[in-house]
Amino acid sequence: IRLSLVGSEMCIRDRDQAIDAFIEAVQNDPDTTDLHFALGNLFRRRGEIDRAVRVHEHLAGRGDLSPSVRMRAQRALAQDFMKAGLFDRAEAAWSALAGSPYDAEAQLALLSLYERSRGWQQAAQVARGLEGCGQGSFAGRIAHYECERAEELDAAGQADEAAAALARAQAAAPETLRPWVLAGQRLLRQGDPAGAMQAWDALRERHGAAFVLVAGDYASCARATGQID
Repeated sequence: IRLSLVGSEMCIRDRDQAIDAFIEAVQNDPDTTDLHFALGNLFRRRGEIDRAVRVHEHLAGRGDLSPSVRMRAQRALAQDFMKAGLFDRAEAAWSALAGSPYDAEAQLALLSLYERSRGWQQAAQVARGLEGCGQGSFAGRIAHYECERAEELDAAGQADEAAAALARAQAAAPETLRPWVLAGQRLLRQGDPAGAMQAWDALRERHGAAFVLVAGDYASCARATGQID
């Protein structure tokens, strides 16, 4: 068993040295860029992120290559960092692709990163940019981000900013239920049952069938304000 392990380690070391020697041999040849990309992508698929990054960083930094090739390398770098879970570095790498042919892909990747990290303000900004560029409707997602932001701001005692975020959510997607439900809930938490009823009246006007979500709280508010009937 010990001999087998030693033999395996030697094979791995020999393989690694061969790969390193290959990279060194072709790294200054402008005709081997496709081979570089193939090799870097292979490393990424195998989980050898350090090597993938080394290959792609080399390509991105080469002044003798066209801007399109360097942008392609920058995209590959961003994918490397995403694969490795290095989200700070991935964010920087994707951000560097703004205005490039990979801009839409980069913005979608950033949107995913901000959702994972609960960066709702950044997510809303990116989603609005994507919508403005004709990448589809992000209205429902923007409303969700603003609702999340409103709840965070309320928890931090920033009621005015929370109200503004909620208003943006309602404006972004009037057909979405959550902003209207949340509007009444936060007013009820603030000790304003009459205001909560008004917010939920707006919900009932827009989404009559969804009023059941808040009907119990609405009845409690009615009792609290003497509106039993």
